[in-house]
Amino acid sequence: MIVYRKVLNSKGVHGKPHVFGSALHAFSKRLEGPLHLSSIAMVKSTLSIHRAFFFPYGFIQQFSYTDTVLSLPRSVPNSQPKMANPLLIFLPLLLSVAAVPHAADADGTDPCAGRRIHIRGLPPRFNADLLRHCGADAFPLADPSAAATSVPPCESLANHGLGPRTNPRSQSWYRTDARLLEAFFHRRILERGCLADDPADADAVFLPYYAALDALPYVLDPGLLDESARHGVALAEFLSRDQARILSRRHGHDHFLVVAGSAWDYAQPPSVEPRLWGSTSLLRLPELANFTFLTLESRTWPWQEHAIPHPTSFHPSSLGHLRAWLARARRSRRATLMLFAGGASRPSRPNIRGSILSECANRTDACVVVDCSGGKCAHDPVRYMRPMLRSKFCLQPPGDTPTRRSTFDAILAGCVPVFFEDLAARRQYGWHLPPVRYDEFSVHMPKEAVVFGGVLIVETLEAVPEEEVRRMRQRVLEMAPRVVYRRHGSTPELREAVKDAVDLAVDGVLQRIRRRTRALEDGLPERIYALEEDSVDI
Repeated sequence: MIVYRKVLNSKGVHGKPHVFGSALHAFSKRLEGPLHLSSIAMVKSTLSIHRAFFFPYGFIQQFSYTDTVLSLPRSVPNSQPKMANPLLIFLPLLLSVAAVPHAADADGTDPCAGRRIHIRGLPPRFNADLLRHCGADAFPLADPSAAATSVPPCESLANHGLGPRTNPRSQSWYRTDARLLEAFFHRRILERGCLADDPADADAVFLPYYAALDALPYVLDPGLLDESARHGVALAEFLSRDQARILSRRHGHDHFLVVAGSAWDYAQPPSVEPRLWGSTSLLRLPELANFTFLTLESRTWPWQEHAIPHPTSFHPSSLGHLRAWLARARRSRRATLMLFAGGASRPSRPNIRGSILSECANRTDACVVVDCSGGKCAHDPVRYMRPMLRSKFCLQPPGDTPTRRSTFDAILAGCVPVFFEDLAARRQYGWHLPPVRYDEFSVHMPKEAVVFGGVLIVETLEAVPEEEVRRMRQRVLEMAPRVVYRRHGSTPELREAVKDAVDLAVDGVLQRIRRRTRALEDGLPERIYALEEDSVDI
């Protein structure tokens, strides 16, 4: 299938001009010429489009969903076309079209029973307009070498937030910036089945709010530091004012949204004075207390958020591409015992990272360090994926927070992860990596035993029998499809064969909402606040 894309000019909030992108799937092999508003109306009528699509770019681009190149490139030049105006990259036009109801199965069962999702209509200031926050011009004080104090580069907005391709011949590998997960997740929800136009018919309500991007002014502008407690207040006010019955029907327990970051970065108490730099109070807003937040890292005690995997750079569009990569990882020759990818500077106080770097310096025959200091690995998957493919174990020490994107890169590479605390994954990603199976595909070494107890990581891993290592690698590759975010517009074969990170996240949310709704209907609200089952059956 060939798709053409062209931007259309329109008017934004308060009459300010902005650019929207639009795309329409053609059933013919090729659709010649630019798309105009009249052709949009014609194709909507002719093809009975029943959900929103956005394919934003500042130029017409032709592409197909086939991808014959699966290997990582030998070099990673930025081969993407240069864009005249970065604001033309990704500002989307959401075509609000009535959803087509699913027909019942042959046995009369409703395939959408308990699975209908309503996408809440929000003003562009809560999503599309926030995509203007890219590049040095948005926040000149941003530090591009540190993710916590920088903004996504404008080129990362390509491919609906997946970023530019690492190789012009590949559609499976991208330079993905995790901070754009909200926009990409939104895109994936839009192409799901069982969408409900009427919120009264929905089992869940999805909020397409780009929270991490909306937080950037409070995090990066010193003049707004004292206002960081207001992050999300405008959204809460809008939801309580506009079609308030949607929110009040279940007191918000059926609402969910994605936050592309650690929950800790959005959980500062609103009363703290002076305000702490780098965090907001979004999760502390009482108006949003009953919502389910899908974050890249959750706290240990609140029940309102749940962690979902950090996005990797691998986004296959077909089952063949996924299987080809897994086959490559399975047959890769692994001469290195263990690998650490992360900051290579020695800490001033004893900690697990310092112990790892010390061991690796003394055992260069068994350990490889991939230096990711200064954001070197942020948009360059080749830098760490190739060494991971050659390693048996990948070390996952905590950093500023317990979780790491490297954990999911390692799983994808078939490199057995080595954890040093349960908060790194086991107590985070139960919907995607069942806690009861961690011993099958990972190694756990208490960090205290390494730092203060004299336990050597190299000796411990060398003692693992080779047959056991192969078995663990097989198990970790079985888990890999569950943490991959497949590409939007992927083939039906891939969608039907495996559930990816988005599918499992939505399944988990729906399961959680059903429990809460049942508790409300039974008049037992105290059940809502009980500890919830953290895993999804596989």
